[in-house]
Amino acid sequence: MPVTVKTFANFGEAASALSSDRSARYLGGGTLVMRALNEGDVSISTVVRATDRALTRIDVASSRVTIGAGVTFARILAERELAFLHAPARSIGGPAVRNMGTVGGNLFAPSPYGDFTVALLALDATVSVQGGLGARDMPIEEFLQSRERQSGALVLAIACQRPASADAFRYRKIARIKPKGGSVITLAAHLPSSGGRISGARIALGSMAATQIRARAAERALEGRSLDDAAINAAAAVAAEGVSPTDNALGSAWYRREIVGVHLRRLLSGLE
Repeated sequence: MPVTVKTFANFGEAASALSSDRSARYLGGGTLVMRALNEGDVSISTVVRATDRALTRIDVASSRVTIGAGVTFARILAERELAFLHAPARSIGGPAVRNMGTVGGNLFAPSPYGDFTVALLALDATVSVQGGLGARDMPIEEFLQSRERQSGALVLAIACQRPASADAFRYRKIARIKPKGGSVITLAAHLPSSGGRISGARIALGSMAATQIRARAAERALEGRSLDDAAINAAAAVAAEGVSPTDNALGSAWYRREIVGVHLRRLLSGLE
């Protein structure tokens, strides 16, 4: 089946083209769409592109960061002010993938991929999308829960809070092939504190469900407490609550449930 490529100078026109054609897919870096086409996905008959520079803009305020959906992981790594996102960006594939792969595309990466999105979920990111109903901002958790219904919408940007300190945000990816393998488990934690006690804990997991999810029981175990051994052990003990991993070549669902608490304990303890 022939594939039509449509390129637009304005992201609004690209969004309209996407929302009006169910067989259209947006091409950012191509690491997902081109793979699907090369593997013979006949559901895609139109590829939509946009050259609008707004999609590759990075805006850094004192406490909030906005990243265009077309920003690559290599670009993230080149930005000193985005140092808190360097570890998640560095864990994505090899240099070729990081040069092409985009922040917006990672939102759609299926398990066991989508590691950068785990970090964004822990940071309570907001996703700006434009579709048939116009532009709107969505909490990333809502976006992920409705991801399959977002294929006709164009992701414009992702915004998140900048962690108040270097140790307030932590990230860990467990992979069998380093550094570019698919994830056995990916974990990220944002632990804001007030008066020495955690306030607004966010812990996100990848490869533990159909999409990236929050470890809400572990968050509750940390809330209002100092990050000491007792709190860490309490969070690790309930890390597997609410997860629904599947078996794949990297690990079984049973194995993932068994080790998620171990790796959460290591993450929270600051151990490599």
